[in-house]
Amino acid sequence: HRARKAARAAARAAPLDAAARHALDQQSRGDTAEERRLLAAHRAAEAPAAEALAALDAAHADLAAARAARSRELMDAIWATYRVPSARGAVCDPRALFAPEEPPGGAGDCAGPKLLGEAYRRGLSPLALAELWWGASPLDGSRRQGVFYPSCRGKCGVVLPFMLDGLDVEPAPVFGASPGAAVGADAPRTVYEDAWVVVVDKPIGLLTVPGRHAALRDSVLVRLRARYPDATGPLVVHRLDLDTSGLVLAARDEATHAALQRGFARREISKRYVAWLDGEVRGDGGVIDLPLRVDLDDRPRQLVDPVHGKPAVTAWQVVARAGGRTRVVFTPHTGRTHQLRVHAAVGLGAPIVGDRLYGAPGERLLLHAEALAFDHPRTGARVEVESPAPF
Repeated sequence: HRARKAARAAARAAPLDAAARHALDQQSRGDTAEERRLLAAHRAAEAPAAEALAALDAAHADLAAARAARSRELMDAIWATYRVPSARGAVCDPRALFAPEEPPGGAGDCAGPKLLGEAYRRGLSPLALAELWWGASPLDGSRRQGVFYPSCRGKCGVVLPFMLDGLDVEPAPVFGASPGAAVGADAPRTVYEDAWVVVVDKPIGLLTVPGRHAALRDSVLVRLRARYPDATGPLVVHRLDLDTSGLVLAARDEATHAALQRGFARREISKRYVAWLDGEVRGDGGVIDLPLRVDLDDRPRQLVDPVHGKPAVTAWQVVARAGGRTRVVFTPHTGRTHQLRVHAAVGLGAPIVGDRLYGAPGERLLLHAEALAFDHPRTGARVEVESPAPF
């Protein structure tokens, strides 16, 4: 039918008398009628199979529902055998801790709850408990051998507070509340300024924008608000990690802010970072392409996830090697949270020196945003700003 239709179209392109055109129309109507008969025959032939398939689908749905109901009964029987003790001597059913939701599978079976439960059964009062990762790192780069990690939020994050009740424990830490670096009242230092744009040099230990916790109020944004009370709009155009130092771009009015953000989205604004990596990196340069997402059990840590991660691309170039370390220049093509830190630790196999999340803690994270270049949204001039790394 497709071939005959194409032939008719070619024939109609030439001059035709009435009889020839009528013959082509008759052929077209005949093909259409034949197609209808063929489809009707197909539907009639398919009907018995479709009915059998529908019956099988219904039976499958009934089996799935019965299996789910039986699974819930068995899980209830399993949870009925669990008793979560506290340091005060109270005992709780895990279902009560997670209500109104059901406890996730394996809740209470991790090392921390098991160790505490055994201590209480023996009449012991725990003095300290820490958990570290031992063995090869997972492919997502979320764990490194010999590094201490907090308990997961989804399971132990609910069970442990009840179990620790009655012990003398410190409150849960707030990441960033005690960065270990004093931030002067005059920070951040202004590197470039005009009537529309400000570029500042952020020190380590100062957030770019306020966190959700009250202890995380101080930030570049808060300080710029005080410094420029007449500024409108969101001010800060992009962010740097708490532990990262270097150049941050801000806009003094909403229109300029929107224009600069469009520049970032179109990759018209370039940033350059310098870092010392803890290890000898193979090769002298290249591009790292590893998608990232947040670790839901250990925020703000990020991990590599090829399925659910967002695209993250970084160009890198070695500029020096010394003492088992590698000095690298990073040029990010995307702006994911902790992108350079994860790409160094996982993509290059060498975490940034002083990285308390993806490597070993030190005096500071040796990562600095040293250069920023953009087209000025008001004047059109190319603005290039640099701040040499302090290390």
